[in-house]
Amino acid sequence: MSEENDTPDNEEGVDQTARADDWPAAMAEQAGASGEKAEFQTFEEGGRPTGDEDVNLDVILDIPVTVSLEIGRTRLPIRNLLQLNQGSVVELDRLAGEPMDVLVNGTLIAHGEVVVVNEKFGVRLTDIISPQERVKKLR
Repeated sequence: MSEENDTPDNEEGVDQTARADDWPAAMAEQAGASGEKAEFQTFEEGGRPTGDEDVNLDVILDIPVTVSLEIGRTRLPIRNLLQLNQGSVVELDRLAGEPMDVLVNGTLIAHGEVVVVNEKFGVRLTDIISPQERVKKLR
């Protein structure tokens, strides 16, 4: 605490009142500064640049993403969750045979069905969600 104004000091020992007094001056200085306007690239509705420039996708091809398959969801009170043991059945919000959701980084991108190939599980994509539909769901 500072003895002069009984306000707590921050970690560096700077009086918070003095710091608050600097704020209007800094804002006035910022308002008076003549900055250049930023130029942004124009995009068409599909999210692609409108110009004739080539889009180089090579820069993103090696970025890892998480792909997950959701067979259903449910809500359980903690009391019921703690009572689960081997052999317990948890009812999900989907019917048997319904397509499953394929998510990439938590975003629905497709529906599919489980298949077995060479004794390994896989997913056969049955319906791809269009980019326009994915954008609508974000809003």
